[in-house]
Amino acid sequence: MSHSPTRYWEYLRLQQLLGLQHGLSEERELSNDEVLFITVHQIDELWFKLILRELEEVRDVFARPHVPEQELGSAVRGLRRVAILFQQVGNHFALMETMTTRDYLAFRDKLSPASGFQSVQMREMEVLMGLESSRRVALGYEGSYRDALKGPGGSPTWSTKRLDRRLEDLPTLKDAIDEWLHRTPIMGKRPGEAGADEALARFAAAYLAQHGRECDRTAAFSMHDGLHEEDRTRITERYAKERVNAAAFLRAEDLEEGPERARRARIRAALLFIESYRELPLLAWPREVVETVVALEQASLIFRQRHARMVERVIGRRTGTGGSAGVDYLDKTALRYRVFDDFWTVRTLLLREAALPPLEDAAFYGLVADG
Repeated sequence: MSHSPTRYWEYLRLQQLLGLQHGLSEERELSNDEVLFITVHQIDELWFKLILRELEEVRDVFARPHVPEQELGSAVRGLRRVAILFQQVGNHFALMETMTTRDYLAFRDKLSPASGFQSVQMREMEVLMGLESSRRVALGYEGSYRDALKGPGGSPTWSTKRLDRRLEDLPTLKDAIDEWLHRTPIMGKRPGEAGADEALARFAAAYLAQHGRECDRTAAFSMHDGLHEEDRTRITERYAKERVNAAAFLRAEDLEEGPERARRARIRAALLFIESYRELPLLAWPREVVETVVALEQASLIFRQRHARMVERVIGRRTGTGGSAGVDYLDKTALRYRVFDDFWTVRTLLLREAALPPLEDAAFYGLVADG
């Protein structure tokens, strides 16, 4: 069936798109600063839409009971794209900073009591990634983050309905990736196989022993003639603490005794195993997954930090339009809104290649035996 030639402006719906930057008035009545403010935030929401699509697709890859190796490449590409999208959103703050405080105050009252906190897509990204409720920062007044999306008298809105659907859309990206990591074969043994627990224990013990030796080695390098006795004691104590913390992390001692501690210990060991033996063919793509997850979360945290500095530069530390704590709230989210803690912590334990313990059953990971 033939159709009329497609025009650029038709395909992109430019007429509708370019008619949306008027806020609560006619666009001709607005200053350039207010049109800039509206446009930047609309573009941000479009980037958020793309982030949600990519996160969903990556989550669905890892939610499978078995993830084919060829699928990891597409997952890594999606994770990289999300990291770049967060960078793009952060870059917009430089445009916002072309407004002076007085420029913004000229139309700020129009926003009240609206707030960027009411961006349901921002809340959806947090939920989809797997942010724990216990980490959420209070907006600055009573009520949960969901309450801020309600209508008059607590009535449901388009935003609350979207958020509720997202809360029911499980697993989260973190849970899906954790489950995938849990299935990682360590020393050639998958969980549930005969000897898997023993292989895991041998790996952990051997790694911690090597980690301890490396702590002693680097502590010795830190000692020199210019140090006072108190300095030497302090250095010794720091490296001793590193050894204790490494063991506690690998054993998941921050969790209560039980199945969840054992599960978390295996996930952490898998992260360490993948990062340590990344040259092995079977671990090359898993290591890229780990690396891009860190890059994604780093980009999201930098976005939050950049947001806080932009707001402070434009309006200082005054109360937010929606009654929030303003910059104080944004600063706290930049510190606390982490999802993939283990991916970061494991880097404190990593060893140089020459210090790694010998690998059992290397052929399992795609190495060809000599001869």
